[in-house]
Amino acid sequence: MSWAELELEEVDLGDQRRNRRLIQLVERLGDNPTASIPQACEGWSETQAAYRLLRGEGYDEQDLLEPHRQRTQQRMATHPVVLCLQDTTELNFNGRQSEGLGPLSYEAQRGMYVHPTYAVTPEREPLGVLDAWMWAREPKEADGSRPGVKESERWKEGYARLAELAPDLPETQMVYLADREADILDLMIGARDRGTPVDWLLRAQHNRALPNGQKLWSSVRETPALGELHFTLPAGRRRRARPVHQQIHAQRVALSDRQGGEVEATCLIATEIGAPQGVEPIEWRLLTNRPVETLEQATELIEWYRARWEIEMLFGVFKQACQVEALQLGPIERLERALVLFLIISWRIDRLMRLSRQAPDLQADLMLEPEEWQAAYLLAKKPVPDSPPRLHEVLRLIAGLGGFLGRKGDGEPGVKTIWRGLLRVMDFADGFKYAKQAQGN
Repeated sequence: MSWAELELEEVDLGDQRRNRRLIQLVERLGDNPTASIPQACEGWSETQAAYRLLRGEGYDEQDLLEPHRQRTQQRMATHPVVLCLQDTTELNFNGRQSEGLGPLSYEAQRGMYVHPTYAVTPEREPLGVLDAWMWAREPKEADGSRPGVKESERWKEGYARLAELAPDLPETQMVYLADREADILDLMIGARDRGTPVDWLLRAQHNRALPNGQKLWSSVRETPALGELHFTLPAGRRRRARPVHQQIHAQRVALSDRQGGEVEATCLIATEIGAPQGVEPIEWRLLTNRPVETLEQATELIEWYRARWEIEMLFGVFKQACQVEALQLGPIERLERALVLFLIISWRIDRLMRLSRQAPDLQADLMLEPEEWQAAYLLAKKPVPDSPPRLHEVLRLIAGLGGFLGRKGDGEPGVKTIWRGLLRVMDFADGFKYAKQAQGN
């Protein structure tokens, strides 16, 4: 079975033909994520079938996501802790002929927003996409207000859906993890009122007043330091990798719920010491329901927060590798269906990269079809092994086809070189499969 057949095996769109069509379309798009739907499909009849799937009635984008969500939950059940990352990305469809789009950060731009819940382990192994909110903004009214549901609702709804899932995963502790936009008191109150079935860890945006009149952040900084933390900050946008040394402070506080009650929380502040000249020191202010009394507890939470970068990786593949902003599918409902499929494909590419780093001895046939890992060796002009090689070895070959040089100081390949190499491998693998079929193998 192909990876798409395994991942979407439980799909139920009410018709076996639709089910097969969905799996086939995900395979085609996964083989060539930068291609348009007509380019990815094989022939006009297959292209027409793909368009019928995206405009069909009786199901929506959540039904298309459901089989992957079920697989994701199965993977989550095998881990004691799972981080459920939430964030929003903006899709610019300016100039595209699509109905139902709305303004973006600039009112004149047209597009929509995608807000997934991305499940990863504390070791950053991507487990899958649990949920995906998608919407277009309404234009502002004359008074500057914007009609429609408040966008802050997506953060609270995201926690609520995880809380509903918690009883189905009794052996897994889920952690709702998000950046500053999720620093919403109503989210914390909702978690408290539900008995906090899911832990939460948020980057603080508001310097709230405490019952004693002090401000939150200054109060935390006045506490004795728990200790110091060292890690290497990876290279990022216009930033080189560098060592970071932070001092850690934490305090348990009571936040007013504005109704005469309180929400207990821990505020943790990690402040960089000795930042290089001309570089802004890194300071993270985090809020969580979890108690923090030791440096080890604080370090664990900071490492979890640093794993939030995985959702940025997902968005990078989603927008750059899959080029979803080039989609032209008419009504926004069709766009939403296609975007769900590309979220699944983006997860797979991100997972390939992470597993090759974290489990170097994993066999390639657990993530790649035989023709795919064999194609990597053939394109790299290396002897094809008789038995499945290690995934790490194959991924380095694939990344090499995408421009990764593999020099001593280059470290491990990134997601961009992997997906570039995958495009070549998938094309070659398709030809390889046809050649085998023609020979009767």
